[in-house]
Amino acid sequence: MNTIPHAEDLGRARTAADFAAVIALLDTDLNNAAARKQELEQAEDRAIFGNGDLGEVRVALTDCNAAIALLEKTVEAVNKRRAEAAESEARADIAALGDEIKSKAASLGERWRTVKRLIEQLRQELFEADALSRTIATANGLFDAAGVAELKINLTTTRRAAMGGSRAAVPARLSRPAIQADRLLLSFLSPGGALDPRPALGAPVEGVKSKFTPASERG
Repeated sequence: MNTIPHAEDLGRARTAADFAAVIALLDTDLNNAAARKQELEQAEDRAIFGNGDLGEVRVALTDCNAAIALLEKTVEAVNKRRAEAAESEARADIAALGDEIKSKAASLGERWRTVKRLIEQLRQELFEADALSRTIATANGLFDAAGVAELKINLTTTRRAAMGGSRAAVPARLSRPAIQADRLLLSFLSPGGALDPRPALGAPVEGVKSKFTPASERG
């Protein structure tokens, strides 16, 4: 009775990689058996012409063909088991990925709730900052009218000083919506951005000489 080649290794195999290793051993045996068969066929040819025991060679050739058939059948069976193991592992990987993504989705929900809370906090701070800015702008007008311009507060300088400092590094990979949102947020921090007061047309800007000359100053 023929025994299954590498039965011990096959009995220990559990994963697709284990079965692939057994198949590699079987393939080596197949190559050796094929070479042995070729040698026996040559020996059979010589025995036919009286050089060797023809009966003995043919028995060995029959045994070799049986060994090859068993190896091929075993390879086929192990290949099937390897495919089944690979499919099972793929399902397990997908299930594990599903658990991981579910956890990330929960974390994402927490992040969005934090973003929403911070945005609402930012809106409230902007509302209060705007109210203070309007109060200071009104006071600046009164200081001008009273001839005490030295008491005026430069709103742009105040805001830019408050907005200075380091900024968060942008990740190497960022989605297009996130890039657009980041640019919008940075516009609140950047000079000339959304929160910079816009001077009236022709009005002098700090550090910049206007190219427009008021009519009262023209010759």
